[in-house]
Amino acid sequence: MTRSHRLRVGVSACLLGHKVRYDGQHKRDAFLVDVLGPFVDWVPVCPELEVGMGVPREPIHLVGRTAAPRLVGERSGTDHTEAMRRYAERRVAALAGEDLSGYVTKKDSPSCGLERVRVHPEKGGPPRRDGVGAFAAVLRARLPLLPVEEEGRLNDPALRESFIERVFAYDRWKRAVAGGMRRGDLVAFHTAHKLTLMAHSPAAYRALGALVGGLGKGSIRAVEAYGAAFMEALRVPATRGRHANVLQHMLGYFREVLPAPERKELEETVTDYARGLVPLVVPLTLFRHHVRKHGVAYLAGQRYLDPDPKELMLRNHV
Repeated sequence: MTRSHRLRVGVSACLLGHKVRYDGQHKRDAFLVDVLGPFVDWVPVCPELEVGMGVPREPIHLVGRTAAPRLVGERSGTDHTEAMRRYAERRVAALAGEDLSGYVTKKDSPSCGLERVRVHPEKGGPPRRDGVGAFAAVLRARLPLLPVEEEGRLNDPALRESFIERVFAYDRWKRAVAGGMRRGDLVAFHTAHKLTLMAHSPAAYRALGALVGGLGKGSIRAVEAYGAAFMEALRVPATRGRHANVLQHMLGYFREVLPAPERKELEETVTDYARGLVPLVVPLTLFRHHVRKHGVAYLAGQRYLDPDPKELMLRNHV
């Protein structure tokens, strides 16, 4: 991925430093603005402002049943549920044409929160932490393949790495489909992502391999099914154990290539990673060196070795 191709990513506007919150303040997120920002064109959205609540405004919260809560003013009790629903349907339909590759929402927000949003009982009492923001619920339902994450969860290195990997993978998928995808194109895309799939979900790796292997010649009709299953597979956390299995698999390509001392060094580095002594970037850096040096074509084509811009340093921390 080069800087000449900038991804478009939706975001809660307050996270970019826009003063759109109920109290006229913002929640600028340094990682999003300063680290990820150089690689993306942000598409800022503030549902509460855009629906007409203004700034500053009365705070709102979710009330009622978790499955279908109402969105109401905390003091006045003004019901914004229907207005937000109509707005969200229109806004998400518009976002569907924005070529988004991901979306970052504000945690705990009654409009934008993805999980554990407070839902207050109708007749008082402590809130439950089991709600989804009114806008976020529509976003996820209408754009199911789009990688969506809360900014708070991006403080976790593993969750951050997983989300950014999905964003760049989704961008590659969309561009591949837009370029016209026939059987050979899908086979090539799947081949390039085999090790990535193994790290996330061996079951999905096998299932998608069977799907691709069962296709006939010429035009295909399984593109949509593959894309949905591919993105769903990447939502499964890539654990240290599964990463270690992938690294062991990669070692097999060097058994007849590397001299014994270099092979032993590579094996020891994989073992160190499996034991938690070094981050994933250490064995991957050594693998990339040997792939280039010895021209291991299959591994050179694997996105697993270069899933996203190195400047993000995501695999330095997992």
